Amino acid sequence: MNLEALPKGSVVAVVVTRHRRDLLAESLKALATQTRVPDHLVVVDNGPDQPVGDLVEQCPLPTTYLPSHRNLGGAGGFALGILHALSLGADWVWLADDDGRPADEHVLAVLLEEAERRGLAEISPVVTNIDSPDKLAFPLRRGLTWKRSAAELGTDFLPGIASLFNGALFRATTLDVVGVPDYRLFFRGDEVEVHRRMVRSGLPFGTSLRVAYVHPDGSDEFKPMLGGRFHAQDPENPIKRYYTYRNRGYLLSQPGMRKLGALEVFRFGLYFLAVKRDPKAFVEWLKLVRLGQRERFFRK
Repeated sequence: MNLEALPKGSVVAVVVTRHRRDLLAESLKALATQTRVPDHLVVVDNGPDQPVGDLVEQCPLPTTYLPSHRNLGGAGGFALGILHALSLGADWVWLADDDGRPADEHVLAVLLEEAERRGLAEISPVVTNIDSPDKLAFPLRRGLTWKRSAAELGTDFLPGIASLFNGALFRATTLDVVGVPDYRLFFRGDEVEVHRRMVRSGLPFGTSLRVAYVHPDGSDEFKPMLGGRFHAQDPENPIKRYYTYRNRGYLLSQPGMRKLGALEVFRFGLYFLAVKRDPKAFVEWLKLVRLGQRERFFRK
């Protein structure tokens, strides 16, 4: 670990990992070969029973390896990594998950240039499918329609829209205002909650369509209804389902998102009762949402 003071305008990259050594290696390689390299790298390891400290040491960047002997989840891992980056004196914090990576070597340089030119508090690259880069890794709703390809978004900039844990670049002063992810959420919904805070803060942010961050496809969880006008998120994994629906219940009870609550009941009622024809699943959804509303953040 390098204890020297970071230069003015410094960027600290933060990666959270757990049991994905090969994917992490690709992510670190992409970070280290940027034309504007990060000044420091912080890796939070939620799975030190399968440590990756040696992999981090091989990275040519100045690094800090933080093994956590309690699984902090994505929310806690990024919170720890962000706080450590700020404690090092970072002016910018660049968040990168272990299963994704910058699409090319120019991503960080372009993000910095765009953020400065536009006066942004945060900027993200567009998140595309790692196997089909012309497609989005996650569908994006624009009005009543859902976009599934990068070409449908335009060619320049999307204000007020950002994927915050996949290549997002934050000013340190922005994190003073919006804080770090809520550890209680563990994973699923933590990014949405930070996005909610960004919107309520009034700070300018958005997505640059000039650069991309590639990530495994996550669109299969989003099930279309009514000709694609509505979607319902339905993970097959019961653990993911638990945290997705419970945390969504909490989010929809927070200022800035409460108006979506009634639409959410209609949307998932339609999906579980009319499309999936599974009343028990709808009852489970209601129970999990209620847990979140009551802030019953017990681990599954």
